[in-house]
Amino acid sequence: MAHSASAETGPVPVTVLPWMLRAGMALCFLGHGAFGLMTKAAWVPYFAVAGVPSPWAWRLMPWIGAMDVALALLAFLWPCRALFAWAAVWTVWTALLRPFAGQGWPEYFERAGNYGVPIAVLAIIGLRGHWFVRLPDCWPEMTNAVRRRVVLILQVALTSLLAGHAACALMLQKPALAHHYEIFSPSSPVRLMLAVGWFEAALAVAVLVVRVPALVGFACLWKLATESLFLASGAPAPVFEVIERGGSYVVPLALAWLLTRPVAAASFRHPQTA
Repeated sequence: MAHSASAETGPVPVTVLPWMLRAGMALCFLGHGAFGLMTKAAWVPYFAVAGVPSPWAWRLMPWIGAMDVALALLAFLWPCRALFAWAAVWTVWTALLRPFAGQGWPEYFERAGNYGVPIAVLAIIGLRGHWFVRLPDCWPEMTNAVRRRVVLILQVALTSLLAGHAACALMLQKPALAHHYEIFSPSSPVRLMLAVGWFEAALAVAVLVVRVPALVGFACLWKLATESLFLASGAPAPVFEVIERGGSYVVPLALAWLLTRPVAAASFRHPQTA
């Protein structure tokens, strides 16, 4: 009877999802770390927020970059609670540096994909258990409660990153963002940027109000397409700009995957150490 009930409701196997989320974290830290190793002038104001003078900022950038690249590798080689907890804290802090440096709060919300991924992982694996021992690659099934929690986290993160990007266009009217649209509208990129901003604002409301896998999947493709405009922007190392935003693609991808899976019936156990 128990087997029959489980078959009818269809448990949610947590096999694909861990790899998605680990890949999202790895992409974010790899892209960010690459810019640290290369050094990036745009980072200097963020060090100033913490009282670090410019000469020291340039010296510290490669060390931070090396740390980030190491964390990206650990997401695959040695995933553990401590790693994801640190990733959540670090990504929230680096996102907060944008408004603290006077660049506006939309910059923080736009980066919800960065911190949404490790927070979603922590919601699945829990905080109880060994912190530094490697987690298994396949996690136990999720109960309805855990599944709802993860879906909500991913949904809020997706809404935030879409709304944040829209606000960068509508409120901040970022010159760098307008520059991306010059490829489509050389004469009036700002007008196109504002139109896209309104579309993204509407899309943010839509993914917050309804949970439709096709809509969320479209949001994933939309983010991949819009962030890929970096490749034609003339920005230094544009490939790493696209890679760094890996969380912005994985959040809707993981959410769409979860929404297409049947609800679990089996009880959830936090992943045991490998």
